[in-house]
Amino acid sequence: MTRGFVGTNDNECLSFTKDYFLLQSSFISEIETLITVKIIYKKEKEKQIIVNNSEIKPFSRHIGRIPCITFTPSEITIVNGTPGERRRFIDNAISQTNRRYLDDLLAYRRALNQRNALLLQLHENQKADIETLQLWNQTLSNLAASIVHTRVLFITTFIHQFQEIYARLSVYEYPLILYRCSLGNITSNISHNTLYDLFLLKYKESEKIDILRSQTLTGPHRDDLIFYLNDKEIKKYASQGQLRTFLIALKLAQYRFLYDAIGEKPLCLLDDIFSELDSSRVNDIFAILETFGQSVITSTERKGISKITSFPVEFIKNMES
Repeated sequence: MTRGFVGTNDNECLSFTKDYFLLQSSFISEIETLITVKIIYKKEKEKQIIVNNSEIKPFSRHIGRIPCITFTPSEITIVNGTPGERRRFIDNAISQTNRRYLDDLLAYRRALNQRNALLLQLHENQKADIETLQLWNQTLSNLAASIVHTRVLFITTFIHQFQEIYARLSVYEYPLILYRCSLGNITSNISHNTLYDLFLLKYKESEKIDILRSQTLTGPHRDDLIFYLNDKEIKKYASQGQLRTFLIALKLAQYRFLYDAIGEKPLCLLDDIFSELDSSRVNDIFAILETFGQSVITSTERKGISKITSFPVEFIKNMES
């Protein structure tokens, strides 16, 4: 995904006494194609990503080449945190399978910044052409319609994969995922053109308040996913165990979505996935992972699973020395 596993800055990934890091790796696809990846980072210089001996620019071109899902305990914020965490989850899943979506997402962010800058100028009574705002409304509406349309289609497919995985985790609860759009209620069969017209109308209607606040108050950057268990919003009523199980099911369902979409088994990087889970739930997860591709799992204790190759961290240190 071209960035640190837990979202840290590249500079924070350096050893304390070092000025650079170099990562080299080799991957083999399902059709046995070799992919070599080299990442070079030096202080005060731009990071380089080299794939099959060719430098990749922009980095977004690399996303999806090696599909991957991650799990860390801190990602529980996807379930009980801010809407931005859930938007990041859905964007991550779709971007690895849909280059057009990723391009639209990046273009939308640029257009949004431009529109917000113009709104600030209009708010401060600077010399700004109000007609220029109409042009940004059209550009933003087109990109927003494309993003929301793709997200809604994703949820339509993903919800079935998610519910199937959830049912395999010894949980007798009914999960549900709804997409909350800043436009209001929209149906799964809504067209791109209809969304474009709705966004264009909304931006026109909210011009005064947008200028007053110097920001765009409508669009996919304001949308959210709402998670339910037995018709109750999980963010408000679920226990810690339910939150964690819901997150694990989301990640395992994301694997299924990626594999079905591109025919490539994603790499699974799972950090401390088994803590606070009973043995029954752990066995359920292992049974699912056995059908997956390569999984790298960290745990604070050994798990007595015959098909798992395990070794302590000290073993790595000894090899390095």
